[in-house]
Amino acid sequence: MVLGLIQYVSRGKYLGEAGKLKGEAGKSENILRARKQFMYGIGLTLLIVIGIALYIQSSTDFSIVNFAQGTGYILLAVAVIYFAIIIIFACENSEERKRVALIAFLFMGAIVFFGGFEQAGSSMNLFARDLTDRFVLGYEVPTGWLQNVNPLFIVTLAPVVGALWVKLGDKNPSIPIKFSMGLLLLGVGFFVLAWGSSYATDGSKVSPMWLIVTYFFHTVGELSLSPVGLSSITKLSPKRLVSQMMGTWFLGAALGNLIAGLVAGYVESFEPSLLFAVVGGFVFVFGLLFLAISPKINKLSGGIN
Repeated sequence: MVLGLIQYVSRGKYLGEAGKLKGEAGKSENILRARKQFMYGIGLTLLIVIGIALYIQSSTDFSIVNFAQGTGYILLAVAVIYFAIIIIFACENSEERKRVALIAFLFMGAIVFFGGFEQAGSSMNLFARDLTDRFVLGYEVPTGWLQNVNPLFIVTLAPVVGALWVKLGDKNPSIPIKFSMGLLLLGVGFFVLAWGSSYATDGSKVSPMWLIVTYFFHTVGELSLSPVGLSSITKLSPKRLVSQMMGTWFLGAALGNLIAGLVAGYVESFEPSLLFAVVGGFVFVFGLLFLAISPKINKLSGGIN
């Protein structure tokens, strides 16, 4: 990453006007206002961090789980307040308000999706360690190697899914439909894992194919949702707010990661089959909900595909 940044800065002269602020955003007063807002944000963040640090020092019953839960509530509250302020005060017309409202829906979809998807490094990795037969020709495959399955599927399937969207052309599913597809496929993957977990009883272990098939569904779901979400944010956002709106997408991913970690904490309290079935059921139902309301929320896009 450092080498990439050095290359980017040193070769910046070849970028021309790319990336430079233009129109309203390029006016000096707007740049000054943006810098002030940035400094206010830094100050608020420091206050929150100091407040959390003081709480940790003074609390006698501090635990990392309580800290994670508290952080989640704070981030969610920040997101809700931010979207409300943007919609009420920052948007200049009803068209912008509708599109930002759609981004808020996508934000919720991202939280739920990544809350399940990011269990690849936690509960699903524990499944690989404890319940998967990893012996191949007398050699026990390290648990972490199974983490390579998703990236391999990403590399091999991304061109296929991308070509499919191009081939569909005007018949392409809408943004909410693609989100619902991602959530439904994620749910199916967890149902597969719950099914496989039910065979891991009395110390017996199951084939790694259960995990591989799960990763397949999760990868296709990710390709239906994640790149579409990134593209949608840039298209739907008012030009002067693109960077901030993109930040909300990654905030949704961060909240999803946090939820994934909290859910994985129940691995030792519940049977894996029950845990994966509950997660799969929640995600699947949310996907169906997205599918049911997709015609209505798609109207908020103002014709952007």
